Amino acid sequence: MTEIEDGRPGSTLDDFLAEEGFLEEATEHAVKSVLAWQIGEAMKDRNLSKAAMAREMRTSRTQLDRLLDPDNGSVTLHTLHRAAAILGKRLRVDLVDGRPPGER
Repeated sequence: MTEIEDGRPGSTLDDFLAEEGFLEEATEHAVKSVLAWQIGEAMKDRNLSKAAMAREMRTSRTQLDRLLDPDNGSVTLHTLHRAAAILGKRLRVDLVDGRPPGER
């Protein structure tokens, strides 16, 4: 943790996670969790069961369960694109400039 600087106490969570070596893993998990939640919510909005969604994706329920599992990071972009298209959505992936830990 950093000392108080410029009237702001402590460091950010990102700074802490980076210092501990967990920032990348935590970020990956957060992104996958949000995507899984968004897909699940869109399925509810369209009244699509898991079985119906799997049929529309031309995949198995097991594969769909992996997609909806926030702890499973092995889902491909292709699978995410297919799911989004079926739900009337599109997937957007951006590369953004990173900031070194400690910079605000």
